[in-house]
Amino acid sequence: MTHDDTIYDEPSEVTVEDGVVALKGPDAVDVRLTPDAAEETSNRILEGSMKARGQAYFNRHRSK
Repeated sequence: MTHDDTIYDEPSEVTVEDGVVALKGPDAVDVRLTPDAAEETSNRILEGSMKARGQAYFNRHRSK
């Protein structure tokens, strides 16, 4: 597995066809998920984004 330090600031595109959730994102991300897998992935991403926002908030206010 390769390690890439690139941080993307554009959201992925999500489409649905025939009961499958398709995710297309930067750097050739192309994933097809069942509804259950998509929902759990969504929950994990939301949780991660909230943690990251909290870290960014505290990092900004810690240096003041």
